[in-house]
Amino acid sequence: MLKSVLSLAKAVIRSRRPSPSCAPQERPVIIMGNGPSLRSFIDEGEPLREDFDLMAVNFAANAEEFRALRPQLYILADPHFFNGMAKDPNVARLWENLRAVTWPMTLWLPANHRRLLWAIIGSLPKNITVKWYNLTPVEGHTALSRLLISSGMGMPRPRNVLIPAIMMAMRSGYRKIFLVGADHTWSRSLWVDDENHVVSVQPHFYKDNEKEKQRVTAEYAGYHLHDILQSLTIAFRSYFDIRSYADAKGVSIINATPGSFIDAFPRCDYAQMRQLSMQ
Repeated sequence: MLKSVLSLAKAVIRSRRPSPSCAPQERPVIIMGNGPSLRSFIDEGEPLREDFDLMAVNFAANAEEFRALRPQLYILADPHFFNGMAKDPNVARLWENLRAVTWPMTLWLPANHRRLLWAIIGSLPKNITVKWYNLTPVEGHTALSRLLISSGMGMPRPRNVLIPAIMMAMRSGYRKIFLVGADHTWSRSLWVDDENHVVSVQPHFYKDNEKEKQRVTAEYAGYHLHDILQSLTIAFRSYFDIRSYADAKGVSIINATPGSFIDAFPRCDYAQMRQLSMQ
């Protein structure tokens, strides 16, 4: 009961008017996480791109492969992408690369940053359609949670960009959603050094430059191991909340990431994706 009341209060106070949901899409979508295994999809999955839409996340636009992939959708969630423009050259380069997009693309952005982003949005090309969503976490009674999620006022606790990516894929009307590059194998590269500093190495399919490595190290400097493990627990639990919501809406989410630690969704490999997308 308390979680439901808090979720409703947060939605009323924090959430802003989201973009409306879209009509059902005939094509399936592939959400591309930036995990190391996305490299194998880039190398092996080219035949699939004609029959699937693609969604990219975070710093994907800074990768050399971005222009070849030409994703139809893109999503940003971390406040760093909106507050770090002046001090982080990687963020500045991200927006520069998005301004250079020449194909039709929908860019999903958090609604609470709408005012902050007006100047940036005005500089984007007209082939990019900006849509807004709410990152407000929703928990508690199932009926209330689903109502808030369906209205776009909130979502399962968004501890990782893949969570809003899946939710916005559903809001975009996709009924078949495939995940690639969603390794989530962070616990393999998590340890504590001899000075009691938590070290978390988060490899991507592209090579992070030194500036980004320094930023991540500084970001983790104030956290203890129990903080990180609790955050991971929340993220992995959110995928089960998403699975429950998707099942109720008749949406299929399939994880095609080899070696992924996400245990909420059914699995397949690249060779099975086209067949499953037609079922």
